[in-house]
Amino acid sequence: MRMLDYAMWFFGGVILFYMLFVIISYCMMFITAMFDVRKRYRLDPSEYDDAHIDAFYSKPVSLLVPAYNEEVGVVDTVYSLLNLRYPQTEIIIINDGSTDSTLQTIIDHFEMKPVKKMIREHIPTKQVIQVYESAIYSNCILIDKVNGGKADALNVGINISKYPYFCSIDGDSILDEKSLLRVMKPIILSDGEVIAAGGNIRIANGAKMQLGSVYETRLPENYLVIMQVVEYLRAFLMGRIALSKFNLVLIISGAFSVFSKKWAVEAGGYSANLIGEDMELVVHIHRLIKEKKVKKRIEFVPDPVCWTEAPQTAKVLRNQRRRWHQGLIESLWKHKKMTLNPKYGAIGLISFPYFWLAECLGPIIELGGYVYIVAAFFMGSIYYEFSIALVLLFIIYGMIFSVASVLFEAWSMNTYPKKRELLHILVLSLTEMFWYRPLTLLWRCEGLFRFVIGKSEWGNMNRVGIAEKGKSA
Repeated sequence: MRMLDYAMWFFGGVILFYMLFVIISYCMMFITAMFDVRKRYRLDPSEYDDAHIDAFYSKPVSLLVPAYNEEVGVVDTVYSLLNLRYPQTEIIIINDGSTDSTLQTIIDHFEMKPVKKMIREHIPTKQVIQVYESAIYSNCILIDKVNGGKADALNVGINISKYPYFCSIDGDSILDEKSLLRVMKPIILSDGEVIAAGGNIRIANGAKMQLGSVYETRLPENYLVIMQVVEYLRAFLMGRIALSKFNLVLIISGAFSVFSKKWAVEAGGYSANLIGEDMELVVHIHRLIKEKKVKKRIEFVPDPVCWTEAPQTAKVLRNQRRRWHQGLIESLWKHKKMTLNPKYGAIGLISFPYFWLAECLGPIIELGGYVYIVAAFFMGSIYYEFSIALVLLFIIYGMIFSVASVLFEAWSMNTYPKKRELLHILVLSLTEMFWYRPLTLLWRCEGLFRFVIGKSEWGNMNRVGIAEKGKSA
């Protein structure tokens, strides 16, 4: 019995320490993000857009759209790119051996004609079958290639691109018309010091859209999707803003991110052998920056918005979350030498330990916390106090931060302005720790297990359409 007591005290202490560490970290990030976003909110970003539009001519951007079985949403994605307010862009759609009608849909909608084009192979890729150019949009091309995965498709896009910066956009995503202007803003203002930037991601399920433009946002009816809305707010508005402020961000979403082509090629492009190709490229560039001892930055920009489709069923969400977690671990493991290594500065001494503890091992510890609460409750005696303390910490971590993120969003961005919708999302966020959080923790643990056994599989993301289509005028 004494051994059991020692074990309960030990694991209880570990879980309490972990929860306190995470809560303190989140409090610091929340305060940092609050001041940063509020300062941005007081400024009128459109003033910069109008006054400095000519400056963007010096930084033309290639827009890369990898598409595998994206027949449902790819046309809207391309229309949103055609609607972007940016002086110089080229749109490169990469059909990665789709098995549906993605290729023919793009050819028909944009009148694509076969052309001969020289491709410089900066990065080795799978074979390109055919290159097409649009007969109606001179800056729009289509590449048909042998299936090799998203990373390989993006590498083909990098090879064929002609501009010094490229922006990766998922084939199911929609950009606001000024999104590219605003995500490029830190690159322009820094005169090249910022070499990569990521934009804000919002969930489009339930929104109304026409020809690639979202003209009305509404809260989705699916409870699973609403919880993802809360999750996105917490991750993007709190975590990434704070980490970016100190050049510590390791993840900028592959759904909407801009990179210097020179640095991406030097890093070897996107890793086709890893599931988390977007995070791995960011980490690899950070590594190069420190090894070359140059002053460069990677930033997250909260102003620009990319609308994307969120999973609507538990099965699809499970595939997504275990894939994300496995990709995160693969990236951390590949560059594990950076962990606690003074050579890599704050990235090695702060970012890597934080991601290992809070993001990588966090699901195991948190899930263990749920089990511990139940066991401690039934064992009685002093363990009642442990279980109550852990429940309170879970409430603070889950409920309070979720509610704070929603209120923060309503206060600063005004994305969900209707009081009824705001109340709905607040009430549902209070239930997170009882059903949604344990599920996502379990799925993330699956990702960790798949990494350990060496099983690498992308999984299916069944598309049902990014948003409700508006009626044609």
